[in-house]
Amino acid sequence: MRFEGIWTPIVTPMHDDFSTNYEALADTVEVLIDGGVNGIVVAGTTGEYYAQTMDERMALMREVHGLIGGRVPLVVGTGALRTEDSIEYAKAARELGADAILVATPPYSVPTGREIALHALAVDRAANLPVMLYNYPGRMGVNMDEDCLDRLGRSPNFCGIKESNGDINRLHMIARDYPHLGLLCGMDDQALEFFAWGARGWVCAGSNFAPEAHVALYRACVVEGDFTRGRAIMSAMMPLMRVLEQGGKFIQCIKHGVTMRGIPAGPPRKPLHPLNKDDKRELEEVVRTMNTAIAAITGEGK
Repeated sequence: MRFEGIWTPIVTPMHDDFSTNYEALADTVEVLIDGGVNGIVVAGTTGEYYAQTMDERMALMREVHGLIGGRVPLVVGTGALRTEDSIEYAKAARELGADAILVATPPYSVPTGREIALHALAVDRAANLPVMLYNYPGRMGVNMDEDCLDRLGRSPNFCGIKESNGDINRLHMIARDYPHLGLLCGMDDQALEFFAWGARGWVCAGSNFAPEAHVALYRACVVEGDFTRGRAIMSAMMPLMRVLEQGGKFIQCIKHGVTMRGIPAGPPRKPLHPLNKDDKRELEEVVRTMNTAIAAITGEGK
């Protein structure tokens, strides 16, 4: 499987009592598909999987699978503290008919590269589906290092990696030394650099509420190879990237962005809290300015 295009780690809309808002979830799926995304990821960080019970996660993957109805591929996240739990999510994804699974480093335990690989291989055996790896040391504490990536070469199912390290040298290393891994941007403010180094996919939380802008950048850089236009679009998107990647309120911003589109995404689960009024105004202004600039560049929305 080739993980190409825009892949959205979908939010989990919630009511004020923190129960899942399935009507808003359905509306979000439609916005994403209508906006041109190439695939949807359930139980990613943006979906707040870490704050959900196993039953809730199982219900969500079933619901999203049904809402998509085969129109775009579905990737199911298997992230968990325990390998045994990740295996259960992987088995459920296989039985459901998911197209692929997302395998991340187990958080908090700070495993070695060998231990991460053994974890990922165990999850792979349980599902026997295409795997998108997820390297996010900022949350997990460790990198999927070369030892890990070398060991994972034993299974052909490992065919993509969402790289969220932030170190540009890490991008260079994967592009150069692991060409069999489909490279996906996981750091939104580095999307242009990822595309320049051959990445053909972008897992971008901001596409929950701005799929059109993210698709426009992907189309310019990857489909058309027009990096002059790509730089112009990226320049228009950079203020949003700074808010998302450096603002420290990532999930809160994504959920408010979805709400701005008329879909009540609700609050994040505790310990997180919604944006305050000033933060909301800042995000709203950034998005309005971005949309106006990109419409002028692409000639759409006039």
